[in-house]
Amino acid sequence: MSAIAQPQSLPPVPTPQPKGMLIDGQWVGAASNGRIAVENPARRTAVAEVPRGGAADVERAVAAASKAFPGWSRVVPRERGKLLLKIADAMEARAEEMGRLIALETGNALRTQARPEARGAADIFRYFGGLASELKGETIPLGEHVLSYTRREPLGVVGAIIPWNAPVLLGALKIAPALCAGNTLVLKAAEDAPLGVLLMAEICQELLPPGVLNVLTGLGDECGGPLANHPAIRKLSFTGSTEVGKIVMRAAAERIVPVSLELGGKSPSIVYPDAGEDWVVDGIIAAMRFTRQSQSCTAGSRLFLHADIFDSFLDRLGKKTAALKLGDPLDEASDIGTIINARQFGKVCGYVEEGLRRSDARLVFGGLPPKSGPLSEGYYAIPTVFADASNDWRLAREEIFGPVLVAIRWTDEDAVIRMANDSHYGLAAYVWTHDIGVGLRAAHAIESGWVQVNQGLGQTPGHSYGGYKQSGIGREFSLEGMLDSFTQRKNVTVNLNVPRRA
Repeated sequence: MSAIAQPQSLPPVPTPQPKGMLIDGQWVGAASNGRIAVENPARRTAVAEVPRGGAADVERAVAAASKAFPGWSRVVPRERGKLLLKIADAMEARAEEMGRLIALETGNALRTQARPEARGAADIFRYFGGLASELKGETIPLGEHVLSYTRREPLGVVGAIIPWNAPVLLGALKIAPALCAGNTLVLKAAEDAPLGVLLMAEICQELLPPGVLNVLTGLGDECGGPLANHPAIRKLSFTGSTEVGKIVMRAAAERIVPVSLELGGKSPSIVYPDAGEDWVVDGIIAAMRFTRQSQSCTAGSRLFLHADIFDSFLDRLGKKTAALKLGDPLDEASDIGTIINARQFGKVCGYVEEGLRRSDARLVFGGLPPKSGPLSEGYYAIPTVFADASNDWRLAREEIFGPVLVAIRWTDEDAVIRMANDSHYGLAAYVWTHDIGVGLRAAHAIESGWVQVNQGLGQTPGHSYGGYKQSGIGREFSLEGMLDSFTQRKNVTVNLNVPRRA
């Protein structure tokens, strides 16, 4: 059983022409004159080139951000918020252009993923633009003789690094709160998906002073490494894999720099026996992020199904998933697009091959991608489910970042909670039941930073989003995330009992 649509014709491919990297309000090439090709993963062809930034470019960008910081930090917070609101309006006006760029470079389907991401990024700017007046401190009641208060101050130059799976949305989650709080920013885009981020930077730069936002393109070791280790960076914010997150954290530790990390996940979905209905099947598909090829750190890739509904549920899951259309990301008919690149595609296929070789794992549906036909020309992976294996299996423990789901039977509630928590990850989790008391007790017992009860989607501005354990440090998407991640608290105490002058 598979989800394959064989398109008769392919939609036209946009021909983006990125201006370069944004440094100090100017569009520039790399100091080395190096370039990186950006590939369309649906057709495995290069569609654009961007500068291959390196240490010299990081130096220029950090210098520009440092120069811009004093002026930007003194802008009245409400005025900074107004600029973010204008950016939100401008991004919304160009959402279709942005969505097509995202689909082109990431392989995420335009209708189900890329277009909503473009609109969601505009919402992020609008949300944080409205929070500018909330950069408040408190007064401390120490007595009538003294005034003691706190104030929220920006950190300085923030270095941010983002991945390729939702580049514009994740870029907005760095840019908007950091700038709202009065910091300046140097952002490194993912080399596999820089085009949408550069368009977002272009929109921002039309409204921001030079140097407030700087955006670099380049490889991780050549550009991201120098950014993480730059002595003038006062804060590091990273979204990506746990292994690279550890490298970023070590770089921050060398200089005692605060760090925010949003890392990987191996998220559990627990389905209770009273919830074996179609709406839950739909929720599992959504939680697994099949329509983003499961290239999401919140993908519910460990499905704990109660034994009473195990086989019937998987049967309906297979039928509903097979109805999804796998096809060119720019085709409006496509529900599912492609894996990002050849390396990740090979990794996902390797996990599927391992599952097919194991005698104790049953293939419920899916399998390896087609070897011929239009879909063989891109990095198309088929939604795949294995069952009858344990929580100790490698496919149930490692983050695959592809559409491979492992279904595990359970009968004892305490045991399933233990299995859900038996992971070094702790980002997201999903609980499905009609008994809200049972659902809440499970949500409270699961060691994850973001738990959904009876829904598979729902991530929205205002949520306090972040992970437990090796899934990260810090929170995003929320007011407290902005305050904790992008401001520092200062206490000022004034003695009011100063003797009068004679």
